[in-house]
Amino acid sequence: MSLNSALNAAVSGLKAQSAALAAVSENIANASTTAYKTREISFQSLVTNKNIASSTNQVGGVVTYKTSQAMTEQGSIEITGVTENIAIEGQGFFVVTDDVSNQPSGYTYTRNGNFSTNEDGLLINDENMILLGQATDENGVVTAANKNDLNSLEPIDVNSIGGTAEETTTVNFDMNLPADANIADTFTTAFELFDELGVSHTIEVVWTKTAVNTWTADYSDPYQTADGATSPASATIDVDTGTAGVQSQLTYVFNGDGSLNTINGVAAAAFDIDVTGFATSLNPTGANDLTFSMNMGTQNNYDGLTQFSSDEDTPDISDLTIEQDGVRYGQLSGVEIDDEGIVTAVFDNGVRNAIYQIPIATFSNPQGLTNIQGTVYDENERAGNLILGLPGEGNAGTIQPTALEQSTTDTSTEFNKMIISQQAYSSAAQVLSTVDEMFDSLLSAVR
Repeated sequence: MSLNSALNAAVSGLKAQSAALAAVSENIANASTTAYKTREISFQSLVTNKNIASSTNQVGGVVTYKTSQAMTEQGSIEITGVTENIAIEGQGFFVVTDDVSNQPSGYTYTRNGNFSTNEDGLLINDENMILLGQATDENGVVTAANKNDLNSLEPIDVNSIGGTAEETTTVNFDMNLPADANIADTFTTAFELFDELGVSHTIEVVWTKTAVNTWTADYSDPYQTADGATSPASATIDVDTGTAGVQSQLTYVFNGDGSLNTINGVAAAAFDIDVTGFATSLNPTGANDLTFSMNMGTQNNYDGLTQFSSDEDTPDISDLTIEQDGVRYGQLSGVEIDDEGIVTAVFDNGVRNAIYQIPIATFSNPQGLTNIQGTVYDENERAGNLILGLPGEGNAGTIQPTALEQSTTDTSTEFNKMIISQQAYSSAAQVLSTVDEMFDSLLSAVR
């Protein structure tokens, strides 16, 4: 090996070990970075001269290096308890973008699931990458025709989901009327229901004993029951029991054993009530008419209204339980993500609706991805085919909710690498110094 070859080899060694130290430094700095993949340096000797014709090979070599990341190495999963945090256990990446318009060229990929909702309602991670998903109906069924197409993705925007309410459709009535009440005695009950806008209305029922085992019930809506919501005098209640005409009064007849017999002369069963004339501040033109089914029990049974003696000095209604399925108007209070990648909007009235599903992108050669920043990667030919699928399908990993994937960096291993690189760097520097002295000796001999 000539002095020039020795000089080149020493310089290449310095460069290679400098790169190794840089990788160690980066790894240690990212030991706490979510989903960071350890950067590795691999070295290779490059032969620069070999005299094949000679029986003695004269070889001068330099060292080359290349960097890579352990893309398939799984980081440990740590539970955070944050509902917007998600981790992938297994292969795959979240699809993200830094462009809210989500142009096709803007698709990038990350395993960093440290997401939160920003002021615009978008789910972004700590690298300001916007999470993409597929819109669903309220039951979590993806609405896109082709779920495997990147064009089916859109930024997950929780602000696109307004407040929600659920109109009352069914009211279940369990109650005992006092058999020992006097004729003409009256009792009042009331129950709450909600119109399509989620505005609360109170229906008042006045019970009057008109004969032995016979009662009438008058239904009305006399109250202003919510801020800005009025039930005006023009509001009417129509009770449809299957008989001709509409009315707001029903007649209940009981058997001698206390079970319910008939309602308006018809075998006791569920019947519909129509309430018209609602007006609310949420809708200047008023909510639509409300129709709900009133279930007060079945004929000759004790599964709704009953009539037994109260055994009290002052008889009164007892065992009153009224349940209805409507829900008041509610504002969005947060989002949750489950292990199927379903993003659920949670409202302060208890309603929960699915709004998006998060797919997972996998590549045939994830080692070929291009690292463009931090934990964000771009696809290229070396990465192979991209497959977009649901969590747990095919080679796609599963989603761990309320959790984050930790860095794959092992600091003890990195410090060991640092010592080795430092020693190798010092040795290469010593070679460089020795070659310099040999050059000086050669020049002195020539002079």
